[in-house]
Amino acid sequence: MATQMREYILGVASELFATRGINATSVDTIVAEAGVAKVTLYKYFKSKEQLILEYLRQYDDKLWKKLTERMTTRDAAPGEKLLTLVNAVMDWIADPEFKGFAFTNATAEFPQDENPVHQTSVEFAQTLRNTLAKIAAEAGIKNADRLALQLSLVIEGAAITERMQHGSGAVEHAKEMAKTLIEAAR
Repeated sequence: MATQMREYILGVASELFATRGINATSVDTIVAEAGVAKVTLYKYFKSKEQLILEYLRQYDDKLWKKLTERMTTRDAAPGEKLLTLVNAVMDWIADPEFKGFAFTNATAEFPQDENPVHQTSVEFAQTLRNTLAKIAAEAGIKNADRLALQLSLVIEGAAITERMQHGSGAVEHAKEMAKTLIEAAR
């Protein structure tokens, strides 16, 4: 029961953070929307910051679960695996329910380098880049880190553009750019 309540509060907070913004969502708003007492929230989360960090971790876990499922359903060579990963991210960005990457949104709301939310967000973005670099290296691409940075820029740019102007065509253009970058790097 305790785990269910914790997950319930986290779910309510996550939806509010994604739709309203982290800083715009107060603890009072979370407890009102969840229909719980403030003491109940603090029983499971010592602070709003801890709740935010857990939201980011859960978001990251869901993202990588979804991407891993997509990548493991295809038996592809490393070069194809790289494009599969990029396309999986792009398809997720194209989903009408996409509200931007949580780590990008959180970094914008917590720009101070020393802030734990900012640091966690940067780590999550770095994980995407490192994964792209690893797959690129496995594909024999010499400048794997450079390609990973380029692909990260394309992905994050598409995410921001699509969030601001849904249906803008950013995803399709980004897929084309990613394919071009991968082919040029081979």
